Amino acid sequence: MTGDNGDSSATEDDGTERVDPVTLEILRNQLEGVAEEMGQVLIRGAYSPNIKERQDCSTALFDADGRMIAQAEHIPVHLGAMPEAVDAVDEKDPRPGEVYALNDPFAGGTHLPDVTLVSPLAPGDEGSGVNDGGDSEGGEVVGYAVSRAHHADVGGSTPGSMPAGAREIYEEGVRLPGVRLVRDGEIDDDVMDLFLANVRTPDERRADLRAQLAAHDRAEERLGDLLDEHGETLFAAFDGVIDYSRDRVEAELAEIPDGTYEARDAMEGDGVTDDDVPIEVAVTVDGSRLRVDFTGTAEQVTGNINAPLAVAKSAVYFVVRCLTDPDIPPNHGCYDPVTVDAPEGSLLNPRPPAAVVGGNVETSQRVTDVVFAALAQAVPERAPAQGQGTMNNLIVGSRKGDFAYYETIGGGAGATSAGDGTDGVQVGMTNTLNTPVEVLEAEYPLRVERYAFRPGTGGDGEHRGGLGLERSLTVERDATVSLLTERRRTRPRGVAGGGDGATGENLVGGERVPAKATVDVPAGTTVTVRTPGGGGHGDPADRDTNARERDRRDGKTEE
Repeated sequence: MTGDNGDSSATEDDGTERVDPVTLEILRNQLEGVAEEMGQVLIRGAYSPNIKERQDCSTALFDADGRMIAQAEHIPVHLGAMPEAVDAVDEKDPRPGEVYALNDPFAGGTHLPDVTLVSPLAPGDEGSGVNDGGDSEGGEVVGYAVSRAHHADVGGSTPGSMPAGAREIYEEGVRLPGVRLVRDGEIDDDVMDLFLANVRTPDERRADLRAQLAAHDRAEERLGDLLDEHGETLFAAFDGVIDYSRDRVEAELAEIPDGTYEARDAMEGDGVTDDDVPIEVAVTVDGSRLRVDFTGTAEQVTGNINAPLAVAKSAVYFVVRCLTDPDIPPNHGCYDPVTVDAPEGSLLNPRPPAAVVGGNVETSQRVTDVVFAALAQAVPERAPAQGQGTMNNLIVGSRKGDFAYYETIGGGAGATSAGDGTDGVQVGMTNTLNTPVEVLEAEYPLRVERYAFRPGTGGDGEHRGGLGLERSLTVERDATVSLLTERRRTRPRGVAGGGDGATGENLVGGERVPAKATVDVPAGTTVTVRTPGGGGHGDPADRDTNARERDRRDGKTEE
């Protein structure tokens, strides 16, 4: 069958439709454009600075079988874990006109602040959108729109819902195990009211959820346009783009030498104790397949750095994407050749009611580091030195519910065989922007005292590691400060003779505090986060003379 664009497809011997390469490329770009437009609608419509400024959100399209077909270039830790959320909602037999809200890490979520909305799409079903309030009867589900956004507070024991010392998930906020937020095109006020009654900033949460719903409406509208334009060819394209990405990834993996490559690293305490928590991996390359086994990793811990298996998978998928051609379209096909195993009850596959809020943001970073380290033994020219290895989570909020500020702070990226690491950026599993100083001071009772690079924090090498940052702010009201950070005592490692990056440091009121801490502070307290630098790559003696001079001039090396 062909669409209105002409002879764009053919039929295989088994009866399946094959889309010609030109049409497939057009459709791939159009589908990715829908996912990107969803993200733009969400960001523009959001109320909280965390989403509208930092863009801590992600959007994607899935087909009716729950396979990701297109994603916006947003947050790696969100996107790789989204399929689990779609699977969880699919079990509830969702119908057109419904939208499900989910954040439960044991039912398809990542951590509680990340609220995921999943809606079945039935283009042509008049009035199925939440903003038009029409009848939702009829219409065949052809796919799913998915959005995931970090809400700055979802309840729990501390403002910002990221308590450093949490021992159970109940301390981290309200859990949504795939509840129907919208039915028959209308928001279920009972569900919305229940959610808002358990958060500290309900008006902000309501507005951000509305922005997510608007993004879903746009996805349905645009997918309907594509269906009108291409007809049944659109569904053949779903298979086509997935098959194309799978073939490309398999071809890239086949170039990696077969074998099993092992690596080990550790987390710096779990928020309850300061003991190292080991993460071990064995990566087996077998032709065009990759098996990643985390047997040997610590059992789940008392504190909150446990990471749901979906998060561990997401980190592995990110590494695979980094070590293969970045032009390969990101979709379900990229994941097919990769198997991820972690023992049940371990740090990377915990049982409820484990606390997990730090696992999503910090343990995911260490999983990235350890998988990179293993595969660097096979393809050293492709793997970077370690970046800062932390998101440097800073949460400041009022127990009265007046405000909730959340920020992840950039640091040094690891150098590569091709060049220096970037200074002061997010690395690994996060891809957010910073909150501009002007916005931060206008929206919150906070005053920024200093925001600058940390000279000398990048590891030496033929290619230098990126510099860390220092962000210092004064809290102008009584507040609770939570910090979830890493690399405060272990330096990001250089490779191929490169030097290690510098460690980070956290100060509250001028006093050093642990990597993971929650502290009540009076108005006037200054909080300072100094982030790690990235590791260097190659022998420093091989660094270009001109590059060394630029480093000295720009203050990027110690005298």
